[in-house]
Amino acid sequence: MPKHGKRYRALIDKVDRDKQYSIDEAAALVRDLATAKFDETVEVHFRLGIDPRKSDQTVRGTVALPHGTGRSVRVAVITKGDNVQAAEAAGADVVGGDELIDRIAGGFMDFDAVVATPDVMAQVGQKLARLLGPRGLLPNPRSGTVGPDVTGMVRGLKAGRIEFRNDKTGVVHAPIGKASFDAGNLSANYAALVSALEAAKPGSAKGVFLRSAYLTTTMGPSIPLTLGAQAQA
Repeated sequence: MPKHGKRYRALIDKVDRDKQYSIDEAAALVRDLATAKFDETVEVHFRLGIDPRKSDQTVRGTVALPHGTGRSVRVAVITKGDNVQAAEAAGADVVGGDELIDRIAGGFMDFDAVVATPDVMAQVGQKLARLLGPRGLLPNPRSGTVGPDVTGMVRGLKAGRIEFRNDKTGVVHAPIGKASFDAGNLSANYAALVSALEAAKPGSAKGVFLRSAYLTTTMGPSIPLTLGAQAQA
C-alpha cells in the first residue's frame, strides 16, 4: 500500500535519492527517519547477482549479530532426556518432547523459533513439517536450529542470531537492529551480515554478487547504500 501521507513525504525529502550513502551515514540518518510511536525495526535489503530459479544458487545462512536484533525471541525446544534441563537453563521459553509436539500440532504457536535435537527430528518432521514449514519455523541444520548443542542453539537465538535466505526475486531481507540503536552498533551488525552473505555466495554465481543494498525502517523510506565498486554494476 503506497505511503503518500505528509509525514512520509517529509521523510522522503530527508533522503538524497541521487546519493549512495555509506553504512555509517545511513545508520545515523535512519534515526531521523523513524518517527513512529514504537521502536521501529531497521532492515537491510540486498539484491543479489544470482538466478533464484536455480537451486544451486540459493543463498541461505545464519549470522550472529554482535549487538543483537533488539527484539525478544521466544524459543521453543523439542528434545528429551538431559537436554530438557539444559534447554531450560539456557533460557528456552518452552521445552518438551512428544507432549510439546502434540501441543504444537494442536495449535500452540506461542514462540518465534523452534530448536530440536536430532533424536526427535523424525517425530518433528512427521507431525509438524506441514505446520511449521510454511511459517519458516521447521528446525533445520542449515539454519542452526537442529543439533546436539541445545545450550548453544538457544543462547545464539536469544543473543540475536538471525537466519537469512533469498526470496524468489533474488533479494535478501534481514533485520539488523532497532531505530533506538547507536549508529555504530547498526553499522557493526550490518558488517557482520555482509560478511555472512559473502561467505554464503554460491560457487555457481557469476559476476557481481552484491548488486545493491537499501537500509530502511518499519515505517520509513529506504536509504540507498554504497557497496563500493560493486554499486556501479
